[in-house]
Amino acid sequence: MQNDVFHIKENHIQAAEMVMNEISEKAEKKKFIIGIAGEVSSGKTTLAYLLGRMLKMKGHASKILDLVDFYKVPPLERRTYREKHGLDTIGVDEYDWKKIESTLKSFRNGDSVELPLVDMLTDEVDAIRTNFQNVQVLIISGLYAFYCKDVDFKIFMELTYRETYEAQKYTGKEVMDSFRQKILEKEHKAVQKQKNDADIYIDFNSFLSSYHL
Repeated sequence: MQNDVFHIKENHIQAAEMVMNEISEKAEKKKFIIGIAGEVSSGKTTLAYLLGRMLKMKGHASKILDLVDFYKVPPLERRTYREKHGLDTIGVDEYDWKKIESTLKSFRNGDSVELPLVDMLTDEVDAIRTNFQNVQVLIISGLYAFYCKDVDFKIFMELTYRETYEAQKYTGKEVMDSFRQKILEKEHKAVQKQKNDADIYIDFNSFLSSYHL
């Protein structure tokens, strides 16, 4: 996702440092996949960026894979599609899992692959080419990151859409009307189903007591 908006605060840095303490030895393996799952504006993007930066400082090349780039319906058409087809279309099945799993396989194999990339300013889906040969760590960020197969370490962001409402308004990514609220509630239920699969939990509302295994 290109031109996204996020802010780095001290609690984000502390959370990333603690995650690094958990994964530093694990990430020494040849190819390592981290999954960060959570609701809208829960801190996934910020944490993914900080982990990537800290891994780089330790000499580990990483790549962030944002699942927002893998929706079947492009951004400019998604709202209309959802309104037309109803709330039952909201959830895990909105994503191109075949493409996602193919990308994970390419990472494991060290292949070169073309990936979709959503530009948040134009809402257009561009394409980039990535060579995974020298990438040691893949960081997957998304609502349903734990649905990806073969994830080595899973991080669950505990903030819900209700707690991040003001942050959502600030970013201006979506029209915050009654239909959007219904979408968020539907996503909330689907995201929370992954919670028990996490290796670690982070809640920025109550940090530092928020960090637990």
